[in-house]
Amino acid sequence: MKNWLMIFVVGLVSGALGFTLFKQLNSPESVSLASSNANQSITNQSIISSAAAETPTKPKGLATTLPEFSLLNKAGEKQSIKSWPGKSLIVNFWATWCAPCRKEIPLLKEINQSEAKNGIQVVGIAIDFRDDVLKYADEIGIDYPLLMGEQDGLAAAEAFGIESLGLPFTIFTDNQGRVVTLFLGELTKPKSKVILNAVKRVNKGELTPDAAKAVIATEFLKLPPSTH
Repeated sequence: MKNWLMIFVVGLVSGALGFTLFKQLNSPESVSLASSNANQSITNQSIISSAAAETPTKPKGLATTLPEFSLLNKAGEKQSIKSWPGKSLIVNFWATWCAPCRKEIPLLKEINQSEAKNGIQVVGIAIDFRDDVLKYADEIGIDYPLLMGEQDGLAAAEAFGIESLGLPFTIFTDNQGRVVTLFLGELTKPKSKVILNAVKRVNKGELTPDAAKAVIATEFLKLPPSTH
């Protein structure tokens, strides 16, 4: 089992101390979002089973539409996640200290460039210290918008209805702001193509978001094991 799929439950964490403990207690390959309610945490087995089945996962309570929240952008200004109206968003939650997060960034950069003509926009949500994010983004040339925050980043995840998942995870919306699917773990090119094809079909009115989830799950099962 890949190390990055392992998660740990962190309960009743609050304030700045909560984020510090959250960062210190998790290694790059084994990371988790702190839950504000341990009783609502998603278990290790449920995450592992979902990944093994190669299906998009919808935790109980996942938002069906893009929620409203604002975080600091690279310029140090508060910016809303709804700053890209009419765009299909790829909202990627990550951290500089997360190895699989770092590994998928080149693909996200490629997607952001190649799919711009199709109205698709990547937005990174860094649950991390601002200085660390800015330094790393500059080092590797992240060219898509970044929103960042420590406790605020956790709150952004909770706004989507997500309280305890391993990093990275990525939410895909259609051009109306409806959530099409949630992908757990490191995004790969074959899987991103499957998801984006489904998103484009939703945008054209060929599929509903729920129907797209079923299509994505079916297409994932057809992918060769080497892409998993």
